[in-house]
Amino acid sequence: MSLCAVAQGLVTFHLIGSAPIYPPLIILFMATLGVYNFSTLITRPKNPTSSKHYRVRWFYTHYKLNLVLTVIAFASLFPLFFLVSLGSKLLLMFMTVLSIGYGLPLFKIGDKKFGLRQIPGLKPFLITLVWSMSGVLVPVLEAADQHLTTINLRDIAILFAKRFLFIAALTIPYDIRDMDDDKAASLKTIPVTLGEKNAYNLCQLLLGGYLVLLFLFRNNGFNMDFLALALVAILTGWLIFRSKWDKNELYYFFYMDGVLILQYVLLIIFDGISRFA
Repeated sequence: MSLCAVAQGLVTFHLIGSAPIYPPLIILFMATLGVYNFSTLITRPKNPTSSKHYRVRWFYTHYKLNLVLTVIAFASLFPLFFLVSLGSKLLLMFMTVLSIGYGLPLFKIGDKKFGLRQIPGLKPFLITLVWSMSGVLVPVLEAADQHLTTINLRDIAILFAKRFLFIAALTIPYDIRDMDDDKAASLKTIPVTLGEKNAYNLCQLLLGGYLVLLFLFRNNGFNMDFLALALVAILTGWLIFRSKWDKNELYYFFYMDGVLILQYVLLIIFDGISRFA
């Protein structure tokens, strides 16, 4: 997931015509590593090594290693924080608050404590929002601060909307996979509320919206960037459809999450083709 976060930052740098800036990319990697590991730590089941989830079994089989990596990830963010612009600092602080509120039961109604993820329908929205802000807004703010791009507010909003729809379509299949666990935990996710079939239809609708925006707001016509992103979106739609019957946990991690990296890989490959064509 950390590599996925870096890839999404690189996608943004490529699309706005900026050279990669490394401090924010390292922050994306370390913050993602720390947050995902921390989330696994605070949701530890009673018998983690006997969990039905492979990722949980692996994490706690290598508990000391992952604990050290989590500490290193969070510790590294302090010096890195001072290497980015003020706008990025404020945005990162806001995302930190969202991440803490998402995972920890900081809120209370009566005798019941809960985190933001327990609020009906909020879980996928928060995940999508944080990924979109980190993958789009942080790179844009850094590139603008170093005068490496002249992107205007309208184009930023369109780029953010595209990424939001794409990430949102990817988050829902995970909730579909975890429907039984979410029902047991009384989490009102989109699949729990709408049902599995309607949730899959919503995924395709979101990807359809992404493709519409991609078509309507193509910066330089039907160029290689457009073709690369459209191809990944179509492949993502097929992977989501296939996930209906493939509930293997590794399928989600290697294929579904892999499209976040594939976006950048194809952008670079197609860009190389256009240069040598």
